[in-house]
Order: sequence, then C-alpha cells, then structure tokens
Amino acid sequence: MEKNNIVSESINQKRWRKFKSIKRGYYSFIALISLYIMSLFLPLFINSKALVVRYEGSFYFPAFAEVAPGINSYYDGSLFNQEIAGEANFRHLKRKWEGTSNWIIMPLYPFNPYEDITNNENKMYEPPSSTHWFGTDDTGRDVFARMCYAFNISISFAFVLTVLNYIIGVSIGGAMGYFGGKFDLFFQRIIEIWSSLPLLFVVIIISSILKPSFVLLIFIYTLVNWIFLTYYMRAEFYREKSKDYVSAAISMGQSNSKIIFKHILPNSLVPVITYFPFSMVGGILVLVSLDFLGFGLAPPTPSWGQILYVGLSNITKWWMVFAPIMAQFFTLLSIVFIGEAIREAFDPKIYSRLR
Repeated sequence: MEKNNIVSESINQKRWRKFKSIKRGYYSFIALISLYIMSLFLPLFINSKALVVRYEGSFYFPAFAEVAPGINSYYDGSLFNQEIAGEANFRHLKRKWEGTSNWIIMPLYPFNPYEDITNNENKMYEPPSSTHWFGTDDTGRDVFARMCYAFNISISFAFVLTVLNYIIGVSIGGAMGYFGGKFDLFFQRIIEIWSSLPLLFVVIIISSILKPSFVLLIFIYTLVNWIFLTYYMRAEFYREKSKDYVSAAISMGQSNSKIIFKHILPNSLVPVITYFPFSMVGGILVLVSLDFLGFGLAPPTPSWGQILYVGLSNITKWWMVFAPIMAQFFTLLSIVFIGEAIREAFDPKIYSRLR
C-alpha cells in the first residue's frame, strides 16, 4: 500500500520527500527560514526602546511602533519626566521607576544597533560581558545587536538580488534560445560588451557621486549579474525546442507564449533552480566585500563587512573579528547545505524509469 502511494506521488512531492530525507539541508532550511522570519521583527527582541510603558496610568508601546509602518516611534524624554533632554532612555527610566507604580517591560536584549557613545552607558571597545554579549565597537555600538540586524540586511540583499537576476536572465536567455537567429546574435553581442564592464570600478564611481543605499547597490549589481544565467537558459531552451513535444505543440497551432511558459520553461528551470542557493551565497559575499572596502551601505547601517573591517583595524579586539566571521561561516554553510539538498532532490536520474 505504501509503495502504491509513493508511485502515485507527483514529481514535486517526490522532490520534497527527497529534500526532507537529506537532514543537513532540511534542518538548515528550517533554521535559516525561522531566523530570517524572526529577524523581520527584531525591534521586538533587540531594541533599546521599551515594549510596554506604563506611566501615570497611561500605556505606551514604543518598540511596536517601529514594526508598524507609518507610526512615529520617537518618544521624547519630557513625556516621562526624564531629567536629561532628548529621546527617552527606557533603560534608565526602568531603573528610576523601581518601587513605584510606573513600570517598563524591555525587549529580551535592550540595546539597538545605532546606540553609540553619545549614550553615557556605552563605552568604546568594551569586551564581551553579560551586558554586551559580543562587546562594543569603535563608537560604543553593541556588536551583537549590529550582527543580528546585519543578518536581516544580508539575507534580504542576497535574495532580492538573486530573484531579479533570475527574472532578467531567464527571460533574456530563454528568448535567445527559443527565437534564435538575428535576435540571438544581437543579444550575444550585447552580452559580450556588457560583461566586459569593470563592475568594481563602476561601483566606486557611482559611490563617489551618489550615497550608496540598499536599492542603489541592488540596481548596480543587477545590471551585470544576470548575464551568467542567460547562457544556461539559452542552452536549455535550444535543447528543449528540438524535442518532439515542442514540435507537436507547434503543429497544433499553439502560440509562442503558450509553448514557452507551459511546455519549455517548466522543463528548463531544474538546473537553474538548483543553482539558486549558491547565487545567494555570492550575493552575501558581494555585500560583505563592498562594506569591508567602504563602498557598500552607508554608515551607520549594520553590516558584517563594516564590523570585520573595524575588527581587523584593531586586531587586539578579538570579538570584532570573531563575531562577523562566525556569523558569515554558519550562514553560508547553511545555504550551501540547502543548495546541496536541492540539487540532490532535483536530480533527474533519481526519478528515471530506467533505474
């Protein structure tokens, strides 16, 4: 009975079952997805702003205001009768209100990635402790908080960059392979010229003119990174177009769009899908490298590359080097495990009737 159920499974169900059977890839996938979803709500876990404030019978929710779009999360200290002018220091207010009817609930880790030595509680290059788990950097900012926020930025950057590269590369490469002829020759010449651009120099020039941002870096790298995918898709479309099922579809009078999207594309995406996680690895390394060289995201944006640069500039501060290297190592290792599991799950030899 169980054998009959396995036989009746669709190809995608078989692939998912195979993927789950590769434990290191499956557990890495679950762990990475869970951590990334949690990172979307980091202000509720890692933040110097309080989750809940009760003051004089009124309730305030500063941390939740950062998660909800369009809500002002700034709370002036005068609102809570704070002696020091400026934004409310909720850690200080919590200590001050002990034993009174006013109270504050802080996040699990009550520091944010932008809080520097302008706050009297912070010190430069403070070693790891129970207060600052990974110590502080050259401006007194908490390294653990910056590492966690940098994780979200790195994964988001790599994912968006890879998706855009796939959309452009698959579209152009597929069209080259399907239509061929002058269309194919024209885009081959365009790609040859475009791929000769020195990307690093382009980034340096643009960074000197415009302030680097998440969107700008995505735009710059998307201009060039899609090229490698066109070769894969062009070859796959050429191969699939010569098969009998495509000739049958053409003889039945089906439109080009229907032949491409219904017949050829689903059979051409397997080798490209298996490469997706490894493309994300490249996207993370690109961002870390640019931030390390000083051409990435503008300070004080949390960045693994920037933390590593500060650490290598002050090699005696070992936590500044250890933290970003370990974060990159385990993140990239997890993505590689996921990529290996996907490649194994999509291996056509596993489902061949000749086996």
